[in-house]
Amino acid sequence: MGRRRGKKRLPEGEFSAVIESLSHDGRGVSRINGKTVFIHGALPGEPVLFNYCYIGKTHDEGIVREILEPSDDRVKPICDQFGVCGGCSLQHIRSDRQIRFKQQALIDALHRIGKVRPENVESPITSHPSGYRKKARLGVKYVAAKQKVLIGFRERGSSFITDIDRCPVLHPSVGENLRPLADLIGTFSIRDRIPQIELAVGDDGVIMIFRLLEALKPEETERLVALCERYHWTPYVQEAGPDSVRPLADELQLYYELPGEMLRFDFLPTDFTQVNTGVNRMMIAQAMEWLRPSPDETILDLFCGLGNFTLPLARRARQVTGVEGDVALVHRAKENMEKNGISNVSYHVANLYESLEHASWARQHYDAVLLDPPRSGALEIMPLIAATGASRVLYVSCYPGTLARDAGELVNRHGYRLVKAGVMDMFPHTAHVESMALFEK
Repeated sequence: MGRRRGKKRLPEGEFSAVIESLSHDGRGVSRINGKTVFIHGALPGEPVLFNYCYIGKTHDEGIVREILEPSDDRVKPICDQFGVCGGCSLQHIRSDRQIRFKQQALIDALHRIGKVRPENVESPITSHPSGYRKKARLGVKYVAAKQKVLIGFRERGSSFITDIDRCPVLHPSVGENLRPLADLIGTFSIRDRIPQIELAVGDDGVIMIFRLLEALKPEETERLVALCERYHWTPYVQEAGPDSVRPLADELQLYYELPGEMLRFDFLPTDFTQVNTGVNRMMIAQAMEWLRPSPDETILDLFCGLGNFTLPLARRARQVTGVEGDVALVHRAKENMEKNGISNVSYHVANLYESLEHASWARQHYDAVLLDPPRSGALEIMPLIAATGASRVLYVSCYPGTLARDAGELVNRHGYRLVKAGVMDMFPHTAHVESMALFEK
């Protein structure tokens, strides 16, 4: 797939390059006439032929046309649309090599950005690399020229929806049945007024939220409900903002369990939950092992969401304080605490990026802190964490760049050691890097 960006004319024809390394997002990196070129679909060590798709001031980009000598790390992608679809970027790399790439990306970021190195690099957490994705937002587009509805992720570097019949990384009940759903939507009077479908999969059910810009006709609603019943989906619709989400027929209570913790978490389809249940369970087990909470300790859980870490911590500690900025998630967290018979947690709603000087929970001593911030990290609360007097800090990260920045603060300014770090393959076949780091005073 070619693309034009910028105003410079693209060189015509095929060009040769030898790939030196991988970029942080999984593109091959080469240098041609002293200029860095990022080449989609190429692996380190491979001589390739490619076409330019972008010419810039600081770097160029290209797309592989022929691999002259394939790397031993190269494998056949599990999806026929790999290279076109923007949902995955690493399917052409062996799974174990993907993990090593992510681990190196983490270590490089810690050293380059945070000027820190972990004393120990721990083994990665991995799970099955297909059918793992239980939360996703899929684009929907009626293409008049093809007389066809497309459902899927957007093409790489484009706003177009990828033309696929199946998606091997989505939960199989959905990923294997995209074509029947698309064909049904193609018969609707508002087939061009359904821009997206959001899926949420629990341990015992699937909710599909159809974004509608106009209402379905009654008989169209009946046919949609019937198709969803066939594939064991529960259909919901969203006709305005997020608060308008409602079931089309029966309501479904989504939940996921942590069997090792004897915990069940109820959640709404619009709530934030981890996309990969297998990795989430192993992540929580590792967090408990690394942090070692004991029955006489108080623990602070920042960005606690609906209690994914809070409740396992509460099983082990004397008292846990959970803090989250989303009011609805805190409400759900309290409900889950009560349903699981836990009483040693206090929850608070707070914007953790604003001043917390008047928050009583922020002025207390804690023996340990766990935080799981969004991609933007948690630089603003590093001083607060240090001021709690916590002897241990466990940082769960979805972006190595901000983890590295914040790690530099904890180590170089607040007197912590980076004891261990490791990656978690929450999103196989993508360059997305989830990681965990333990700091001690």
